[in-house]
Order: sequence, then C-alpha cells, then structure tokens
Amino acid sequence: MVKAEIVNGPIDFFPSEDNRQQDGAELVFNGRVRATEQGENITALDYEQYEGMAEAELTQLAEEVMKNFPIHDLFCRHRIGRVDVGETSLHVSIWSKHRKEAIEAMDCFIFELKKRVPIWKWAILSDGRKVPSECTH
Repeated sequence: MVKAEIVNGPIDFFPSEDNRQQDGAELVFNGRVRATEQGENITALDYEQYEGMAEAELTQLAEEVMKNFPIHDLFCRHRIGRVDVGETSLHVSIWSKHRKEAIEAMDCFIFELKKRVPIWKWAILSDGRKVPSECTH
C-alpha cells in the first residue's frame, strides 16, 4: 500500500504497527531541518510546491518504488511552508520482510524524491534573508 501526502503544518508520524506478522523490518526516516545551510546559520527552511503536481509525482514515485523493491508498504508525508530548525520536513515509513530491501528502497525513494518531485526549499538566514537551498550530495 502507498500513502503519499503533502501537508502544510507539523507532520503527524505514521504509527508503528506491532501486528505485522510477515514484516521483519520497519524502517522510518525523519528528515529534519539543520541549523546551518551552505555554511550559514539559518532559522528555518521554507518549502514551496508545484500545487497539484508535487503530490501526484510523490505518489507515482512511491508506487514505482513499491514495484521495483520487495517491500509491502511505503508511507510518506512531506511538509511545505515554514519549517523551523529541528523540525521534521519529511517522514517516510517502509515495511518489508527483511531490512536490506527496506534500506535500499528508502535510499532510492529519497534520492528520486529530491530529483523528481517539484518541491523547492529556501533557507531563511538569521538576518531574515531568503536564499535558495540546494542539496548537492
């Protein structure tokens, strides 16, 4: 099953499920806002989306990862708007029979998300200026 959502406001994490008898792995990733961006102190990141397209692309990507890896479920919530330092901007949960496929699926999903999903982020510097934020790794 795939759940992919874009939310404006704090992320409610997907609950852990102890009743999964066939899943030996539950992998959870929380992407948080760091206190520095490109060597400068920041107060927050401001995420923008291509409305109507970002969530559709996020869902399509999640479905592709489900087809390409032996995983059972992939749930994702990505936040837009202002996200302060220390807060979660991305929450992903993946369930699978074994850890290896969950880890590989998670790595692929996040890599492709940053490349394909039309969500952009701006760093808000300590002096209030907004500058483009770029993930180069």
